[in-house]
Amino acid sequence: MGPAGPTGPVMSREEVDRALERLTAEHEAVESSLLALQDHAGRRLLEGARLTGTTAHRWAQAEAAITQLWNVFETYSAALGKAQEVRERRRWPSREDLVELTRLLRGTHTVPGSALNAGGSGAGPDTVEGARLSEDVTLSGLVEWMNTWYARALDVVAAADSVWSALPARIDLLAAELRRVQSLAHSVGVRPGEHPSGDDLEQTTEELTALRAEVVADPLAFWIPAGGSSAPGGGKPDTERYDRAARALEDVRREIDAVLNVRQDSEQRLMRLRDVLSRADRTLAEARAARGEVLAKIAASEVPAVSGPPTALQEQLSAAAEYRRHSQWHRLSPLLEGLEQRAEDELERARAQLSAVTAPLAVRAELRGRLDAYKAKVAQHGKAEDRLLIERYDVARRMLWSAPCDLRAAEDAVLRYQHAAQEVLAPRQGNPARAEGMAES
Repeated sequence: MGPAGPTGPVMSREEVDRALERLTAEHEAVESSLLALQDHAGRRLLEGARLTGTTAHRWAQAEAAITQLWNVFETYSAALGKAQEVRERRRWPSREDLVELTRLLRGTHTVPGSALNAGGSGAGPDTVEGARLSEDVTLSGLVEWMNTWYARALDVVAAADSVWSALPARIDLLAAELRRVQSLAHSVGVRPGEHPSGDDLEQTTEELTALRAEVVADPLAFWIPAGGSSAPGGGKPDTERYDRAARALEDVRREIDAVLNVRQDSEQRLMRLRDVLSRADRTLAEARAARGEVLAKIAASEVPAVSGPPTALQEQLSAAAEYRRHSQWHRLSPLLEGLEQRAEDELERARAQLSAVTAPLAVRAELRGRLDAYKAKVAQHGKAEDRLLIERYDVARRMLWSAPCDLRAAEDAVLRYQHAAQEVLAPRQGNPARAEGMAES
């Protein structure tokens, strides 16, 4: 069946030539696009892949659209070729030529149903069901059909190619890094079932294996369209699962690096631990000895008890040494970190106990120093022979240099001597305010 007659007036020669030029350019553009689509790397991959899910469904539709594209393109090419043949008959077309050219260029052309029903998609780009025996369409309508089908097919091909170009290679690189981390983990005793990081590595391995298989079989399930188009620049691959696996691997890698650092400097750290705990023990021993001295020399004073050595820390230190001896680095790492802090705390606690125990001796020493300082000041002013001062000095000195020393009574005796010295010195100095200041000091 030929083209139906046009509804408008017969075209002029100039109109025919312009229409042929436009339709020929469109024909070349469509042909170039079809050939590019035919050679597209994404299409070749889709044709050779065992697809599932969303990709299998959409690729079946895209293949049908591509078949329709070529079928309709043949109809379009034939009609355009016929029009070009008529126009080339003579330089100045006759009335009959112009009528025939008008029918070819503006009239409708019958597209057989076999060309439109590929894959069961029906006639026309927007028909989803109900196959027809034929369809009458103008050349411009055919171009619109082909553009629509081409866009649909390209969306699928370009999106699948973008996902395949992005994700599998990244997954493979991450899998290679995972194998490296697994090797390091195994070398320090981090294994599945024995350490949480070993379990994490095993789960990440399973996730990457599953993810790669899913990406290869159903790439469109990992495509996020933007603006309704999957063409390049119109969307991006969904990397959420990949990113999550990469973060999990990075967490494990940092932990393994920490364990490796423990293996390298564990001996020095254990030596430092032993030194800190030894200092804590010596400080506690000193505190116990000082407590005995205080109890013997100081009376009427509350002296705190001194705790024994930290046996729990010593046991943990022995366990750490065993872990190092048997290369159980994954167990040694967390134990060392906790031990180092607890050992420092224990040393500070021992020092605090020593300070608390020796506080009475420090008070006695301060009172002795104050008593001697005032005696020296009295001697400087020629009052060393004052009978009251001598009596009060002797009382205070006996209290401070006798055992056990009553600190409260001794402090009162020192204060009495201090006040007496201030009263004796005040008239000579002629400055009551200064004397008052001495009393306060």
